[in-house]
Amino acid sequence: MKNGNKLIALCTSRIYDPLVHSFIVKLNDRLKAEGYAMLIFAINSDIFWEEDRPAAEKYVFDIIPFDDIECVIIMDEKIKSHNVANKIIANANDHNCPVIVADGYYDGVTCINFDYEHGFEEVVRHVIEYHKVKHPHMVAGQPGNEYSEKRIAVFKKVLADNNIPFDESMLSYGYFWANPCHEIARKLMERDKLPEAIICANDIMAITICDILMEAGYKIPEDTIITGFDGYGEIYFTSPKITSSSCDIIYMAETIADIVLKNIKDNKIHSRKIPPVFISNESCGCPIYSEHRQALRDLFNESFIRHNDDNRILQQVASAMQASDNIKTLLNNIDCYKTENILCAIDRECLDSSTNYFTKNDSINREHEFVLIYDSEYKDQYKAENFSIPAPVNEHTENVLSEPFRSRILELTQRGYPLIFNALDFMNKAFGFICYCYDHYFITDYSNTVNVTNFISIGFGGYVNLQYQLTLIDKMDNMYLHDSLTGLYNRIGFQRSFNALCSKPEFHDQSIMVIMSDLDGLKYINDNFGHAEGDNAIFTAAAALNASTPDNAICVRFGGDELFAVIFGDCEPEDIMKHIGEYLDHYNETSGKPYRITSSCGYVSTTTDGNFNITQALKEADEMMYVIKKDKKARV
Repeated sequence: MKNGNKLIALCTSRIYDPLVHSFIVKLNDRLKAEGYAMLIFAINSDIFWEEDRPAAEKYVFDIIPFDDIECVIIMDEKIKSHNVANKIIANANDHNCPVIVADGYYDGVTCINFDYEHGFEEVVRHVIEYHKVKHPHMVAGQPGNEYSEKRIAVFKKVLADNNIPFDESMLSYGYFWANPCHEIARKLMERDKLPEAIICANDIMAITICDILMEAGYKIPEDTIITGFDGYGEIYFTSPKITSSSCDIIYMAETIADIVLKNIKDNKIHSRKIPPVFISNESCGCPIYSEHRQALRDLFNESFIRHNDDNRILQQVASAMQASDNIKTLLNNIDCYKTENILCAIDRECLDSSTNYFTKNDSINREHEFVLIYDSEYKDQYKAENFSIPAPVNEHTENVLSEPFRSRILELTQRGYPLIFNALDFMNKAFGFICYCYDHYFITDYSNTVNVTNFISIGFGGYVNLQYQLTLIDKMDNMYLHDSLTGLYNRIGFQRSFNALCSKPEFHDQSIMVIMSDLDGLKYINDNFGHAEGDNAIFTAAAALNASTPDNAICVRFGGDELFAVIFGDCEPEDIMKHIGEYLDHYNETSGKPYRITSSCGYVSTTTDGNFNITQALKEADEMMYVIKKDKKARV
């Protein structure tokens, strides 16, 4: 027991698959009876064994809280990636956490597997010895494949035990897939006589060959027996139903639960092989297998009843999220009947709109700080006026039991049902996770996780990208409308801002004042100290003007050292010009520059009536400024 909680991690794929779903139910019920809670870390697509393509959803296995779990179970055949499994095992070893691999072989850990050779041998012996077949044909996988070669060896062994000589005409290679079986069936039909039995190395090939022969007019099993292997769900729903041997992971659940408890207790390796369950059925001439999963079929079908409508609703949710103008609106847009029982945590950096989260190059070793941004059980908080994103914390870990929301996740584990975690990713970059906390095992909701994860990822990702684009637009707009040296409006910016203000009814017949400010002695500063110092003088004079005018003033650099401000409402121009002088005097006293910065100001006050003309007002203020500047020069 770690930190007062007994947690087991299950790593798998496609939790909506009926077999995986049934495995989860059996395993969780057994472990729950022993006081354990299960955290499921799941991906939703095939990665394939040695494919090295980037798949951001694999990130979900990187956020397993190894320090807090008693054991990790890896469903190797479902994840389909040795690279992923080896990484999980290495991380578990680093934290002294026991590992159990279901349906796979790895060194140094407990591995639970089916005894495939024994199961396939039962099928072959049933055909040869029970049905007295003397002329069988085998459809193997691909040449050189370990599983295929072992099944060929079993086929040859049973033939030898029954004094049936083997020759190469009794063997075809279907590569464990449907397409090659079309050519195999065609060649078998070209023979003078079909084999008495076609023994296939898996169910997909058996179903395909059965369908092709029946389409050609042959009867199964009257004209030939057909058998498969693996026990895929489809064999219960074909006509005829296929004889097979079920390597059903559901049968593994009880065994794995037993091994988990042993492993936790003694931390030893308890590898084991489980015999598959032989299924005699119609395709070999036996009665219908009476234990076919009618209930499983009903559940599987039910999961797709509202599939199209669910996608429509979730598409609307994602679109609304992307178009949200702030994070509070986005979180309110998540809410719908398809997003109940979820929590969302994202990397806090997603909320920084000054950078593009999905295109910037992160350090590989950068630890993400997750922030719990949405909890459907407390969705009313996102409507509150005082809602805000939780503040950063000093202590956090990059896993699903990070300190900011640790207590909330642990609280949910007490309900007795698994917590399901998917990675949130966008543009193939993981940026957080989603936690599903159902209080039941309904396969409809397990199936729902795929689309909810996908659309919420799209919604968050689109929102983050849009906010960055809007920030860029604001920056570009700011650059277009503002002077780069002083930060004041340029000519274009002034015209846009001034016209916008003048168009408002409240600014009609209002007092308005224009103050013109001109830097004294700019040529002297440029000639004697350089243009960089001249720019500094312009910047300082602009800062003085901006700091001395009211907040509603429009301050502008018209060109060179010509600065002016337009102020709506009553104000005292003498106070403003006095403040400008004081600002520059303070700068001169503290800057240490070998020159002084001063400016000359002129102003004009009027009203925004029908006779008002901004060009004329600027001209009059400029003329007054030059009178003052000329007088100042004369006095100097």
